[in-house]
Amino acid sequence: MADSLAPFRWSEASPGDPGDLLGEIFCVSFLRRLEPAEVLRRFGAGHPGRRMTFHEFAGKVWESIGMTDDDHVGVVQAGEWSVAVELRGFQATLAEPLTGLSRGCEVVAVRRHDHAEDSFVYAVDGKVVTSFTPHLPGTRWGTDPDRINELMRETGLPPEELDEEAWEATWDDMYVNRISRAFLLAARITGVVFTPSVLDGLLLVGAIRQ
Repeated sequence: MADSLAPFRWSEASPGDPGDLLGEIFCVSFLRRLEPAEVLRRFGAGHPGRRMTFHEFAGKVWESIGMTDDDHVGVVQAGEWSVAVELRGFQATLAEPLTGLSRGCEVVAVRRHDHAEDSFVYAVDGKVVTSFTPHLPGTRWGTDPDRINELMRETGLPPEELDEEAWEATWDDMYVNRISRAFLLAARITGVVFTPSVLDGLLLVGAIRQ
């Protein structure tokens, strides 16, 4: 039986692993029918941005740590969706930025934060439809938290509250595969399979002030 999570397991890499591109803190958001330049504008970038490779972008992020208050976001087009990557950032999952990012469009965002809390968010036209912590999908919030329940079930994220026995039986699997499952769910909504190849082209990169 094919492993549906296989294309996304790279996002679970531990710091220092050869396949670790994103690190232990990142956010990837998918914005429907917005051009990369508009995505930068909505993130609050003060200039049109610069084209650079993912590795140049990652280097810029690491160089800026402790040197500036700015975060950086890199955006690449994938079909009708723009994919925005925040390394060591997560503006796309915060209430105020997300309101502006999703106005007049759809946004799906996946956040990994090994020192705080992971998050999955689906927002439409300025409002969070549903959001949850990937390893605890039975607890959700938003204007319509049950809207994508069927897709959640298909991707191994049961939207129902589990009893203690079921919770303990599935905990290890749910936690270990939490980010992979979040990206699988994002792919079911957007049609974008977030593999390293998505980052092969040039990204439009801009600085965003918190």
